[in-house]
Amino acid sequence: MEVTPPLAIARVSNYSSAMPDITPEFLLYGFIWYVAFLFSTTCHEAAHAFVAKRGGDETAFKGGQVSLNPIPHIRREPFGMVLIPLLSYFINQSMIGWASAPFDPAWERRYPRRAGWMALAGPAANFTLMILAVIGLRVGMSTGLLGRDPATGRPGITFVVLLVFFSLNLLLGTFNLLPVPPLDGSTGIMIFMSESTAQRYLNWLRGNSYAMLGLLVGLLFLTRCIDISRHLLPTFCFVVTSKSISTISS
Repeated sequence: MEVTPPLAIARVSNYSSAMPDITPEFLLYGFIWYVAFLFSTTCHEAAHAFVAKRGGDETAFKGGQVSLNPIPHIRREPFGMVLIPLLSYFINQSMIGWASAPFDPAWERRYPRRAGWMALAGPAANFTLMILAVIGLRVGMSTGLLGRDPATGRPGITFVVLLVFFSLNLLLGTFNLLPVPPLDGSTGIMIFMSESTAQRYLNWLRGNSYAMLGLLVGLLFLTRCIDISRHLLPTFCFVVTSKSISTISS
């Protein structure tokens, strides 16, 4: 049985790299990021499982993973979906985790293009959540529903939640599209291949142990993306809200 494992790594805040003070604010932001991580990862895996079922592979469906209920996904990857994300947040203020959905390798061999669409369904789910977050931010700011908290002067909790969903799903979807094993992009590119080319590609892909190398390349890429996103985030807020940057991100 083979799996399609997404990995999510996101810098959660601007806290220092030292062990943080456990303040109510720190716990609140951790809760928001973890809920966003759990829901986004569940959607990612459920999309894999759903498209695989539609394509004729019921392996993940029989495991209960064609569902937005996170329990079947947690049961399959308790470390990647619970323990490691929470530990990483408390240790270095990053949300790191993974999940997986099983599929039948024989089905992948028979229908490589269907397997490619199955692989791309996960990132597609993340980009859908990202777009919904953008719509929510735009509508909320244009109607005045996402104003500042009058008590603290900071953006309200709904604004923070939507911004977290945007940034996390942008990173998760982009990272998993990288065409390196074991990420989704390495299988997704088979939708562009002929049957014979896809079979030769699978011989190479499944016959070599490039998973760790692929993850290393992906992690380096994602780390760079996180650094870039820190500089682009204020610009994004400006575009979404059509207000000055200082009124949103300060």
